[in-house]
Order: sequence, then C-alpha cells, then structure tokens
Amino acid sequence: MTIHVVIADDHPIFRDGLRALFATTDDIDLVGEAADGAGAIDVVATTVPDVVVMDLQMPGLNGVEATRRLATLAPTARVIVLTMFEDDASVFAAMRAGARGYLVKGADAAEIVGAIRAVAAGEAVFGAALAGRILGFFASPRAAGMLPFPELTDREHEILELIARGMANDAIAARLGISPKTVRNQVSVILDKLEVTDRGAAIVRAREAGLGGEGPVNQG
Repeated sequence: MTIHVVIADDHPIFRDGLRALFATTDDIDLVGEAADGAGAIDVVATTVPDVVVMDLQMPGLNGVEATRRLATLAPTARVIVLTMFEDDASVFAAMRAGARGYLVKGADAAEIVGAIRAVAAGEAVFGAALAGRILGFFASPRAAGMLPFPELTDREHEILELIARGMANDAIAARLGISPKTVRNQVSVILDKLEVTDRGAAIVRAREAGLGGEGPVNQG
C-alpha cells in the first residue's frame, strides 16, 4: 500500500531532507508541502493524505492548533509531530490536539519511515526518548485522576479552576496567597498553553473539560 504524506515545516532545508528520504522509499508518496499550519490545512484539504508530518513551531498557525483543526476537518489524516521540542508541555499539547505520533528532530531515517508506516496502519508512535516519560506520567499519582490539560502545572490547574469558577485575578491571588502580578503572569502562560487568545475562551475550554463545576466561589 502506498502511503500518501504531507510535510508541514517552515524550514526549507528540513523539507528538502524529508523529500529526499521519501523519494528513496517505495511505499511513501509525498503529495504536498506547507510552510505553516494554515498552509498545511489547505494542502491536506486538496490532497487527502494518509499522514501529515507536522512541525510545532511555525509562523502564523502553529502545529498544535493545525493538528487540532485537522482532527475535525480531515480525521483520516493522521498527524506525526516532528519537532525540536521534547518538553512535556509540547508533547501533551500535541497528544491532546490529536497527534498520533511524536518524534524529535534528530530521529534517524529508519525511525521516521517506521513511524509513518505505523501511524498509517493505525498505531500510535512516540520516539524512544519520550516513551518512558509518557509512561511515567500515566503511572504517576497526578495522572491517576486523568486531569484535563496535562500540559499545565499543578499551580496552573489551580488557577484555571478558579478562573472557570468566575474569580478575578485579585481574588485568586488572595485565595492562593500569591501576588496579583504572579497570577497575571500565570494566566498569560495558561492562555498560551491552551492555545486561546483571551480569558473568556479559556473559561469555555475549562468548563467543557469539567472544571469550575462547583460554580461561583466566595471571593471574600
């Protein structure tokens, strides 16, 4: 079976390398390329690939948001993230968005080709450097309750919960015993990690995930 693949990466030299690799692989057919997330969505819409090899950090629409949109717009196109970033926040954000694989740049040709074949066959694939950390996370006490938004720290979860329950920054600061400036900084980080642009959108996502369920709290 021929596997139709789209590459989304803003580095032309890296795309050149993948193009050369796929040209020597009999069962992989490169059907499109894009330099950003918006371009990836457009290319996928016209080529209907089996697999999308997606970078995370790209200009405009990033790889996490592009992956999230493709999960709805093109559910048969399975995404493998291939990126320089291997921090937990990036890995879990990509997983939550719907990525079926995650490799770091530096993976050898055999690993990349093997991952594409596995994901095309319906498997989920994570590089050897990441697999142990992912298993460790799901074995940890924090994961036992399967908290939503695993890319958030415990403190960020606390703050998001209180945001979802209608608390303002000053009230959150007083409740947690931290400064309003710290809360503002944490809220900015939370918005960035959730890939939303404002507090209202964060509240919507938090409540959809079951946070804020106890309703408004006493802010006094």
